[in-house]
Amino acid sequence: MARPFFRVIVAKMGTANDIEKALTEWAREHYGAPAAIAGLRRLSGGASQETWAFEVNANEKSEPLILRRAPGGVSAPRGSEAVTLATEAALLAATDKAGVRVPGVRHVSAPGSLLGEAFIMKRIDGETLGRKILRDAEFETARSRLTQHCGEALAGIHSVPLENLPELPTSLGRNQIDKYEAVYREFGLPRPVFEVAFAWLKANEPEPAKPVLVHGDFRLGNLIVDANGLGAVLDWELAHIGDPREDIAWLCVNSWRFGQTENRVGGFGDLGDLLDAYAAAGGARYRPADIDWWEIMGSLKWGVMCMTMYGAFKTGADPSVERAAIGRRVSENEIDLINLFEGLERHA
Repeated sequence: MARPFFRVIVAKMGTANDIEKALTEWAREHYGAPAAIAGLRRLSGGASQETWAFEVNANEKSEPLILRRAPGGVSAPRGSEAVTLATEAALLAATDKAGVRVPGVRHVSAPGSLLGEAFIMKRIDGETLGRKILRDAEFETARSRLTQHCGEALAGIHSVPLENLPELPTSLGRNQIDKYEAVYREFGLPRPVFEVAFAWLKANEPEPAKPVLVHGDFRLGNLIVDANGLGAVLDWELAHIGDPREDIAWLCVNSWRFGQTENRVGGFGDLGDLLDAYAAAGGARYRPADIDWWEIMGSLKWGVMCMTMYGAFKTGADPSVERAAIGRRVSENEIDLINLFEGLERHA
């Protein structure tokens, strides 16, 4: 049986009382002695980190904030290449400076402090659930703007000077083939469609683009959307140095269209429009055909990730229903890959 690709986080989560005490001390230091914490609550989602919402009341004003914290305030060794919370905070600051819509960082808490390894950022109102964004009437205007907003955000992310960033892993096309094929082979369960996909990717690998900062998980679910469009880009833990086409293609992977398969970009937009917005905002000029290789890589990559989710459930490393439910989606990725191969001639 393959080793779990994503280490299961079993560290003890923080209690509300402990966190409120630490936040109160921080708030009084930064806002003045009368500052108080209100409305502290744990948010759902985020299997690897704690996420808490709260308000700071001080000087007759209330500021809504988010605490992103390592489980129990202590980071556990990570099985993947996820970056640290301090690095996430630094990336938020760097992309904010580049004009990308991200939550502003208020504070970075060091390991060993009362709050533990964490950072505090501005809370942005909006929705992250893909199915609601793609279907609810209140997001109709937002859907008409999201393609342009995402093109602009991606161009901004990819424009950040690398010399000003903290140390990040580098992962280009060949690195990802090797990495995910190694994970896949450890299962010892050959799947014909995945075999064809690995062979095709190796035979058709494009010339690498100039390396840039890559978000690594830019898709609905990690984007806050309000009635007017994109509110903020979240979840930077998979950021790395890589090929800009990876981010563009990941937004197109069918799994992130949430049933709106006719719209290649996230279930809401056209790829040609996204590429036009990306180029107009300063990004390189790409054709839809330039994205095909990376979209096939993305579908295959997510398929291998689904296999690891099932592996975690089967071995008992994480017996949650969520792992089992995601694990059963391997076959969906096989269908997506077949459809992508059939569409290659149309994009040529």
